[in-house]
Amino acid sequence: MVLNPVISKLAGKLVVLASASPRRREILTNVGLQFEVVPSWFKETLDKSLFGSPHEYAVETARQKALEVAKRMPFNHLKTPDIVIGADTVVAVDGLILEKPVDKQDAYRMLSRLSGKEHSVFTGVSIILCHENKGKDTDYKVANFYEETRVKFADLSEEMLWEYIHSGEPMDKAGGYGIQAMGGMLVEYVQGDFLNVVGFPLNHFCKQLDKMFNRHVEMLAPHNNGGGQAAGGGLNGQSKCEQKVEAAETSSHTEHTKNTLHGGRRADGPVFPQRIADLMDGFKASKTLFAASELKVFDLLEATQGLTAVQVAEKIPASVVGTERLLDAAVSLGLLGKLQQGGATVYRNMEEASHYLVSTSDLSLHGYILHCNHVLWPLFSHLEHSVREGASQHEKAFGKRPDNLFQDAYYSNTERKLGFMKAMHSVAKVTGRDVVTAFDLSAFKSACDLGGCTGALAYELAKAYPGMSVMVFDLPAAVELNAHFRPHDQDSSRVTFAAGDFFQDDLPKADLYVLARILHDWPDEKVHVLLRKLSAVCSPGSGVLVSEVLLDEERRGPSRGLLQALSMTQGSQRSASEYSLLLKAHGFLQVCVRHTGNFLDAILGVKL
Repeated sequence: MVLNPVISKLAGKLVVLASASPRRREILTNVGLQFEVVPSWFKETLDKSLFGSPHEYAVETARQKALEVAKRMPFNHLKTPDIVIGADTVVAVDGLILEKPVDKQDAYRMLSRLSGKEHSVFTGVSIILCHENKGKDTDYKVANFYEETRVKFADLSEEMLWEYIHSGEPMDKAGGYGIQAMGGMLVEYVQGDFLNVVGFPLNHFCKQLDKMFNRHVEMLAPHNNGGGQAAGGGLNGQSKCEQKVEAAETSSHTEHTKNTLHGGRRADGPVFPQRIADLMDGFKASKTLFAASELKVFDLLEATQGLTAVQVAEKIPASVVGTERLLDAAVSLGLLGKLQQGGATVYRNMEEASHYLVSTSDLSLHGYILHCNHVLWPLFSHLEHSVREGASQHEKAFGKRPDNLFQDAYYSNTERKLGFMKAMHSVAKVTGRDVVTAFDLSAFKSACDLGGCTGALAYELAKAYPGMSVMVFDLPAAVELNAHFRPHDQDSSRVTFAAGDFFQDDLPKADLYVLARILHDWPDEKVHVLLRKLSAVCSPGSGVLVSEVLLDEERRGPSRGLLQALSMTQGSQRSASEYSLLLKAHGFLQVCVRHTGNFLDAILGVKL
């Protein structure tokens, strides 16, 4: 198996990971795979008693996750993926599957059962190739496999058990531990693929890709539109760890697409317009997320082991009926879980909500979600006027027309200023690591982040490149509040701040200039002014790192960029080739592009 040729075969394809797991995402990103993350909405409620062994359950769950995303994306995301990757990891001891613990007592029961024993970690993986036919129905080819790793725990004392449980780490981990973190101290030995225990069997996955793309082996099992597999049926009739890839006829996607005729009709009547129905309800889903974030529901649930609707209503405070309906809507969106605990129905954060929706989380999007609610939502409520006039509706939404959107945000009252900065900070925190590691920037010894706001991306640069000093250059009103966003877990001495206007003032000298979410906001003439200034101060070998949403060359996606354009700012959303031409026109002739799979992609231009 040669990895690079396998990865190169996927270049230009829309690869989707049907999982919100940051561990799986990191494993795949580290080998250079470019992909989007679309978490599956499949409810993991398969009856375990129907499966002959834990690995069969893991594989079927992975398959269902991947199929759900493959079927949903053409409707909700307006695009059909080329490849969807689903995965599910379970811990099994004595034939019993251990889920994520529901509370500390449950974690204690799990870890006590594992103490001093050897157990198995199974990851089931499903790789789905999607082929959209001319008649608009979709064929799926499915490759399933699993990996088993044996793990032995040391004999754990009561003190060690409870110390680990009180750390909070077991609560979102299958089996109640994470081997890549503090849980590794509990482990005596590992037999097999370590990354499989972390959450994704990378070696086996790459071998599977090699079979599929380098050896031209025709796949695989047709998917079943029903529920779980028959008891004892094995995985596609097999039960060995090394799955053979076998040829099989592929099945069409769902019954209604299989029977679709031209003109959007089936032989027995009209097709239900599921994609349109989902789009019609899309604003309700967004507002559910906004309202739950505004009311700090995710923060409240994160601090507990689960609360009833009545308890949440008391703490928000809000009506019980309204709270229960909001919580149930969040469950339907996959943001919250709902379970029986002590005879009552309680709600808990799903893993994705814990990582991205809790306001105190390191990767929280809470600030940007509030910005969407307070600023973008009112703007988009006047979208038809924006389209007619080709202009922002800021005056209709907020009663005044700003001369400069950023000046208005920065020189308003402190509360609004901090709100805007928190929004920019949250996006920069989530995207920063992927952007600054998209290329090897270690050759640049100094960097200047123009319009770097809170310094979130600058701190990521300093963390990734110990030999680099970084300056944030932004308007005085932004610089004066940078202390609010200084990281507490990192030496920030190599990150400095300077006040100025990058259009009006001289630019600080640096080897690398960063333009993160800058160019799309300004009209072409100002973009050229800024790039001319950069070209003038850059010597050969200096670079410009641009971070933006990159449209595809036919401007059909990603929808995130095209929807963002509807805010009708003076700027433009561009494709990778359009940004490349801009950079080359100003002397940055060596241009490389990286799709990160995150909110923002990256382009590096080097002056020759």
